Amino acid sequence: MSDTTISLQRKISGADDLQSVVRTMKALAASSIEQYERSVRALGDYSRAVELSLGVCFRENETAAMSMDTTGQRNTTTIGAVVFGSDQGLVGQFNEVVADFAKEALANLPGKPMVWAVGERVHARLSDAGFSQAGLFAVPNSVKGIAPLVGQILLACESHQCVSGSSELFLFYNRPITGATYEPVIHRLLPLDKSWRRSLMERAWPTGNLPQVIGGDTATLRASIREYLFISLFRACAESLASENASRLAAMQRADKNIDELLETLRRTFHRRRQSGIDEELFDVIAGFEGLKR
Repeated sequence: MSDTTISLQRKISGADDLQSVVRTMKALAASSIEQYERSVRALGDYSRAVELSLGVCFRENETAAMSMDTTGQRNTTTIGAVVFGSDQGLVGQFNEVVADFAKEALANLPGKPMVWAVGERVHARLSDAGFSQAGLFAVPNSVKGIAPLVGQILLACESHQCVSGSSELFLFYNRPITGATYEPVIHRLLPLDKSWRRSLMERAWPTGNLPQVIGGDTATLRASIREYLFISLFRACAESLASENASRLAAMQRADKNIDELLETLRRTFHRRRQSGIDEELFDVIAGFEGLKR
């Protein structure tokens, strides 16, 4: 009986230690979610400034704006795609969800997909599906690592001539929704949407001082488009990382609940067996006393 209670004590101690680790990981995941969501919110003002710049450039140079209209002229040779995944564990079906979503979407598009994967695990799943892999990027571990990653992606896309007015470039990533959940989304980054460009051109300037394009309409337009691409990629990466930590938080919450249930069972069993041992010892004492009396 003594060995049994000691064994239960060891199991309870191990479960307590494991629960401490799980709760620490829960706190880290929740903190990371807030960090990445805050970085996305911080893009708001800069994104509005870039959109105002694009609107002015489109109004000043309507010829360049119209040259970007590729409606009905889809490039059927090569389609660029950037798929954001995860390199770490304890994220459930995170990589499977975004990889399957990207496979289904790319299969319905004409042309040969050229895929850049962010994360080795999603890279492996896309390779198994037979997609042509143009490159592999490591998943950043913090907000500070997102900007260098976005720069690498832009350079890789430019080297393959995917960042141009008539090329097509899609982003696939998981976006956080209410609670610790997420959903896969697709965002066509290029070519620029015609209705979106029109809305930028019709947007009123926020001040009474009318803007003036300096340095040439085309050069300023290209610079603004590059900043728009940077913002879009940064937001996609940050939302993907927030979704990854949301998935990890959900997994840790389930683990914490399971450990609570296990601890409750172990402690109940320990107290029952301990009380049984005490009762047996008392019975032995009483039996010995009765024997001495006789």
